[in-house]
Amino acid sequence: MKIPQHIAIILDGNGRWAKAKGMPRNYGHTAGAKNVETVCRAAYDLGVKYLTMYAFSTENWNRPSQEVEALMKLLENYLKNCIRTADKNNMRVRIIGDMTRLNGRFQEQIAALEEASAKNDGLQLQIAINYGSRDEMVRAMRRMAKDLRAGTLAEEQITESVFAGYLDTAGIPDPDLLIRTSGELRLSNYLMWQLAYSEFYFTEVPWPDFGREELEKAIEAYNSRDRRFGGIDET
Repeated sequence: MKIPQHIAIILDGNGRWAKAKGMPRNYGHTAGAKNVETVCRAAYDLGVKYLTMYAFSTENWNRPSQEVEALMKLLENYLKNCIRTADKNNMRVRIIGDMTRLNGRFQEQIAALEEASAKNDGLQLQIAINYGSRDEMVRAMRRMAKDLRAGTLAEEQITESVFAGYLDTAGIPDPDLLIRTSGELRLSNYLMWQLAYSEFYFTEVPWPDFGREELEKAIEAYNSRDRRFGGIDET
């Protein structure tokens, strides 16, 4: 079975999972956070090299303030513990998204985590926090415009690969497979540039219940696709 080099996941369904159990939404978010390590371990065991997870979008700020506050606290605690997890699993962790809206303590934790795991060569985990694909492209274009004004980039040098180098995912291969849990059939402003040629897999299973068996199902579905580029078989 061919294993995708890079899998991107939209972690959806925490709140609905909790509601179905008669519990508050934050109970679902906590369960979802615990599931991240489970899926990371399964992905690495299966041979996946890169895993990118959508944890908090730029639109999530519009949720009720109590839920946003709880999510931020949960993410901060997760990243604090993630240094030990990354070291134990030889995992490199990078955060993508606009960090400027996060508080100073949170930004320091991100910097510490990225520095501590930078030399790890196992699973490469990217966590999208305060991320939106349109926002990412706007920020990329602003950096590109700055370089154009400074004379370090010429207009005729701009290519797709040069533009990709200004994105948050610079240096990371595009996903081969996108997985979205909990039955929704949309991208939700996630990695829109990077997913141009990815296979999509949608499942009704909510994120807290998405384990190794479900990941294997997604990879099996990926293998069943007849991937063609410009009418020519990939093989």
